[in-house]
Amino acid sequence: MKSTKKTIDRSPAVAGQFYPADPDMLQKDLANLFAAAMPKQCNHVRAIISPHAGYVFSGKTAASVFNQIDPDITYKRIFLIASSHHAYFESASVYCDGNYIMPYGKEIVDTTFGNLLVERFPGVFTANRDPHMEEHSLEVQLPFLHHVLKTRYRIIPIIIGTSDPTVCKRIASILKPYLNPNNLFVISSDFSHFPEYNDAKRVDAITKEAILANDPEILLMTLAQNARKNIPHLATSLCGWTSVLTLLYMTTHNDTLEFQAIDYSNSGDARYFGEKDRVVGYWGIAISEKIIQTNEFRLAESDKEILLNIARKTIEVHCHQDQKANLDAQDFSDTLKMKCGAFVTLRKKGNLRGCIGRLTGDLPLFRIIQEMAISAASHDYRFMPVEAKELQDINIEISVLSPLNKIDDIKEIELGKHGIYIEKGHLSGVFLPQVATETGWSKEEFLGHCACDKAGIGWDGWKTANIYTFTATVFGEKE
Repeated sequence: MKSTKKTIDRSPAVAGQFYPADPDMLQKDLANLFAAAMPKQCNHVRAIISPHAGYVFSGKTAASVFNQIDPDITYKRIFLIASSHHAYFESASVYCDGNYIMPYGKEIVDTTFGNLLVERFPGVFTANRDPHMEEHSLEVQLPFLHHVLKTRYRIIPIIIGTSDPTVCKRIASILKPYLNPNNLFVISSDFSHFPEYNDAKRVDAITKEAILANDPEILLMTLAQNARKNIPHLATSLCGWTSVLTLLYMTTHNDTLEFQAIDYSNSGDARYFGEKDRVVGYWGIAISEKIIQTNEFRLAESDKEILLNIARKTIEVHCHQDQKANLDAQDFSDTLKMKCGAFVTLRKKGNLRGCIGRLTGDLPLFRIIQEMAISAASHDYRFMPVEAKELQDINIEISVLSPLNKIDDIKEIELGKHGIYIEKGHLSGVFLPQVATETGWSKEEFLGHCACDKAGIGWDGWKTANIYTFTATVFGEKE
């Protein structure tokens, strides 16, 4: 049934105050700010931390960090996250009622996705629009975004009302699957409030280093230490700390991400307007993905041969001696030492004899293959352990996996290209891409069998579960 919910667009709250209300004047101001901004230093940006003061104070710093975004990328969604300045509530408010009206036109809100967050996680997200109506911290980011991106996008405006780190952690756990190349996260926050100029520079540098450490506990500890230093007039050292903390809960322990401080200023630097005795600090920080130039999923033929030999030798030593084969990795390529997920599949005279893998890698690839070879031969609950006398009839196949990508529409699944990982609560199941090809299943059968046979959530369980796709580089001893 078509929704009858009335659309309520949000009108600008601070146009004419924090930035020009006239579109032409706004465009001119943005052009000047970007002309003075720091040049592009990052690629593959996944998130930025940007200030939200009036443009005469923080505009150049904001332009510098927005300048790190690739203007030609088509993002599926832009997640804009800020901490509320006007209301306190124990959740996060997602604007779901309509679009954001700006002087230059409409910023389109993905209301369908926003409502999905609220429906699935009612204790964490609310559709209450009130926190958005007068809040400036998301609104001031939008002209920069509009100025930079040449492609169409939809925004997800989220305002955090809590000061409870455990709620921030829960928000992060829900949003983390979307921190991928398809989306961009914009975190809105100023730094120190109201110390004198030099004190602001010192405390802002300390807070910046805590963020660059990419550890939420270090940030919380640093903010507490800053508060105990009795710096005159310091009201906070990070006004959007709950938003930054939420980001760190998403990024911590992720070695593929790199934090980089792009530009700093404080309100005392503003020409004609800056007072030095009570200032507000601004850092622009970019979080980008480390892209390894040797393409982690384009294995050389020599790499494939080495991995197959590792799997074969590992199984032979395990079956004959019940030991793990010793490996000399000194001459292995950098590709074989990368961390990524992989599966090892064993077939005996064409029939499945064992298959075990990991979707993500916490070990180098060659170690993952060794571990999964032993598991496939001995720990697949569907089969008895492989015996030495069977080895001559065993064929080994290896699948090296790409990172998981959360999807919202099964139309994104390409049979034969994508594997799927279905997750609901503590239950989960996975099919490699080749399963669809080997069985000839339709997309619904592919999903149904994975949900029922693998995850144990019933044939239609995938309809209310989280679904992820991945690709695989597949090779074997008998291709």
